[in-house]
Amino acid sequence: MTPAPHLRLDTLVKRYGTQAAVDGISLDVARGECIALLGPSGCGKTTTLRLVAGFIAPDSGSILVNGRAIERDPPHRRSIGMVFQAYALFPHLTAAGNVAFGLEMRNLPRAERDSRVAEALATVGLAGLADRYPARMSGGQQQRVALARALIIRPDLLLLDEPLSNLDAGLRVEMREEIARLRAAAGITTLFVTHDQEEALALADRVAVMDRGQVVECATPEALTERPRHLFTARFLGARNVLHGRTEHGTFHAVGLPPIPDPRAAPTHLILRAARLLLLPQHAAPDTPLAAPARVTAATRLDDSIHYEVALGPHAIRVHRPSAEPAFAPGAHIVLAAPGDAMGWIESNEAPTGDPA
Repeated sequence: MTPAPHLRLDTLVKRYGTQAAVDGISLDVARGECIALLGPSGCGKTTTLRLVAGFIAPDSGSILVNGRAIERDPPHRRSIGMVFQAYALFPHLTAAGNVAFGLEMRNLPRAERDSRVAEALATVGLAGLADRYPARMSGGQQQRVALARALIIRPDLLLLDEPLSNLDAGLRVEMREEIARLRAAAGITTLFVTHDQEEALALADRVAVMDRGQVVECATPEALTERPRHLFTARFLGARNVLHGRTEHGTFHAVGLPPIPDPRAAPTHLILRAARLLLLPQHAAPDTPLAAPARVTAATRLDDSIHYEVALGPHAIRVHRPSAEPAFAPGAHIVLAAPGDAMGWIESNEAPTGDPA
C-alpha cells in the first residue's frame, strides 16, 4: 500500500486580476522527499512556494500536510522552515541571535535554546562565528545562518526560495553540496524553487518543471534528462536539441537530416543530447543511427569541455565535447554523429519555435 503523501497540493489556483499565477497545480511530496520547482521567470514557482508557506492565500484548492488542510492557517502555525533568496537575516542580531529567533518565539527555556543554537551552528560549520553580525559575514556564511535558522525549529517542511542565486559560481557548488548533506541528515521534506536546471537536477529527488502556472512534468532527474515526455521540458533543459519532423513507414524524416529508422510508432520530434553527440573528421563513416555532414559555426571552451554550435542543414545544433579531444575550429567541415543513447523521441502536435516544419 502506497503511503499517504506528507505534502499534497490539490488543484491550487492563485490569480492576480485576470492572470493566473498558479493555475490548478496538483503535486504529492513523500515524507523526506526533495522536490524542485523548476522553470523560467514568471512560471509560478515562487507563488507556489509562498502559498505553501502561508504568505498568500489560494483562491481555490487545498494544501495538506499529513492529511490536514493548512491553507487557511497563518504562517507561524504551519511548522515550516523557510530560507529566502536574500537570506532575510536580522542585521541587528548576531549569527546566534538570528538562529535562536524561532526558538524564542516558541518560548523554549534559555538553556535548551542555547544548546540547540550551538548545535545548529556547528552543523553548518559556523561554530566559531556565533557572535558575528551579518554585515561581517560572506554570502556563504549568511546562507549557512539562514539554513541553521530554518532547521533549528525542526519543521515539518523546509522551503527554499532560489537558495543559491546570490552566490558566486564556486561557492554555489559548495553550498549545493552542503544543502544536500544537511537535508539528507535531517530527513526533512523539502520544496525548493530554482531557475537553474543544474541545481535542480543535483539536489532534487524529483523535479517539477513549471510553465505558465502549471506543472508540465514531474519526474526524477534521470527520467527528465533521459526521457523527457514534453517539448517544453526538452527545450528548457538547455543541453537538448529539438528537431521537428514526421514519421512515415517506420522512418523519421526532418529537413536537413538523412532518414532515421525509428522503432517507435509515430514520433514528431527528435531530441539530441548535446553531451552525447560526436564530432568526427569530414570523411568519417560511423556506424550510428544518425550521421550527417555538418559545419562548425562556433566553439567556446568552458572549463573541461568545448561547447560547439554546428550547422546541420537549417538547424543550429549544440554539441558538448571534452576539451581533451582534438578541437575543431569554426568553419571546419565535419560529420555529426548521434549514437543511440544521444537520441530521444517525443510525439506532440506542437512544433518548437523556429524549427523548420
